[in-house]
Amino acid sequence: MAITAQQVKELRERTGAGMMDCKKALVEADGDIDKAVEALRTSGLAAAEKKSGRATAEGLIESYIHAGGKIGVLVEVNCETDFVARTEDFQELVKDVAMHVAAADPRFVRREEVTEDVLDRERRIFREQALAEGKPENIVDRIVEGKIGKYYSECVLLEQSFVKDPDKTVEDLIKEKIAKIGENIQIARFVRFQLGSGGEASE
Repeated sequence: MAITAQQVKELRERTGAGMMDCKKALVEADGDIDKAVEALRTSGLAAAEKKSGRATAEGLIESYIHAGGKIGVLVEVNCETDFVARTEDFQELVKDVAMHVAAADPRFVRREEVTEDVLDRERRIFREQALAEGKPENIVDRIVEGKIGKYYSECVLLEQSFVKDPDKTVEDLIKEKIAKIGENIQIARFVRFQLGSGGEASE
């Protein structure tokens, strides 16, 4: 079937993909915009995985102040080039990450940063809770590991549900931007200040 310029334009606006990629996706999807969006997202996210090992030496530091000056955040997000760091897409992403940190109060950027001491303490607490609830000893370990998974989703920035769209995680958001922008993007670190409680930094 013939693909119109209007269809290509609409797909570009929805995905940020190149014109030729949009046209090819529409041809393969027989003009179905939703199928074309899905195909571009899938191929884009696959490309994002390949870019995840590339060096990120540029980027931005963004601040966000919330709740009448009672919560403040500084976040550093890195990309590969200064050109991308100055784009509206990247700047919007960094602002969104800073706002998310203010709202969701993560403790770590990624799960690899969670120390064994912290995990041991959490496992001990979860085990004691399970036993106190009368759970059988033979399933306690499984319960504990399930709760550790939940702990990651609550305390690790990349694994938290994104506050502006809870259907995706912050990591999903980053991968979507990598696919759209075409460069590796990494959240380097953040510090969140809450009046009266001191700052919590993550590197």
